[in-house]
Amino acid sequence: MTEKSDNDRGNVPSRQRRRFPGISSRAYEHPADRSALVALRKLTGFDTVFKALSALLPERSLRLLFLSDSVRVSDAQFTHLNDMLRDACYILDLEKVPPMYVTQDPKPNAMCIGLDEPIIVVTTGLVELLDEEEMRAVVGHEVGHALSGHSVYRTILLFLTSLAVKVAWIPLGNVAIMAIVTALREWFRKSELSADRAGLLAGQDLQASMRGLMKIAGGNHLHEMNVDAFLAQADEYEKGGDLRDSVLKILNVLPRTHPFTTVRAAELKKWSETRDYQRIMDGHYPRRSEDKDTSVTDSFRESAGHYAESVRTSKDPLMKLVGDIAGGAGDLANDLGGKLRNRFGGGAPGTGGAGDDGGAEGAEGGQKEG
Repeated sequence: MTEKSDNDRGNVPSRQRRRFPGISSRAYEHPADRSALVALRKLTGFDTVFKALSALLPERSLRLLFLSDSVRVSDAQFTHLNDMLRDACYILDLEKVPPMYVTQDPKPNAMCIGLDEPIIVVTTGLVELLDEEEMRAVVGHEVGHALSGHSVYRTILLFLTSLAVKVAWIPLGNVAIMAIVTALREWFRKSELSADRAGLLAGQDLQASMRGLMKIAGGNHLHEMNVDAFLAQADEYEKGGDLRDSVLKILNVLPRTHPFTTVRAAELKKWSETRDYQRIMDGHYPRRSEDKDTSVTDSFRESAGHYAESVRTSKDPLMKLVGDIAGGAGDLANDLGGKLRNRFGGGAPGTGGAGDDGGAEGAEGGQKEG
């Protein structure tokens, strides 16, 4: 619980934590969702279009629903959550503290929604499940969503999911909407990895982040759980089984908005050990003032590089097959390219003839160059 002196100081964390003035969400965004967000932000009139949609989306009704049937976090209600919220906004330098509500639901959950302005909602199940430091990571997670602008897409996803149910009786109507919903869910799963990183930056306690994810998976039984064993499950999940299991993994994750919990824990721990994370903690990170100069091409290139590296290092049977096929195709292309360069590239006389020793050496040299 935050001390009285901390409350008197306003938006100051209850214990000494590093602050990140002007930090851009690009600092912690997962490459898979960063490129999409940068591209959308660069589109002329993007904000105008989505604000025009606000009249069609049930944002007002959602706000009124939470205002009338939930508890708004403030200095008078859920004060410990209010302190955590102000702390997270102070650390991540979010200028306007979003409204936060606690809603009665035994299922542990939290979300950040809204088009014009984000609002954060946490369930009683989550509040009762987590301790202060674990909850701090969750609040930072949701503030990260707000800073990244994810609330807009989450609101649209909620609306389209509801709409898909209503138009299910229309021939092909549900198919078209579900195609969009599926794409949004794929993006949103990646955005959750970004927000987990924001939660770690806000809480600055990796063990608390790990404990929170373990509790979400296995309930309030930490004495029965082990972090290393929990992370080992993620490794077993990734590399276990055969191609049939790889397909089943894809089918299992499609209807979900969140990645599997063990996967989230493994991804967060991996990121916490990177040089990128350490540079942020040392005060070297992208600033929001530089966002307008962000290159869409560079962002897509980084995203493509991330996916290529993921395929190369993945232990999943299907991903290994894809990597082997891609690697084989690359070797074949290099081999063919070397031979073509050797044959038609104007090499020295006596080194370009097909079938002679010089030609073989030239082809080999071409491969090394390629």
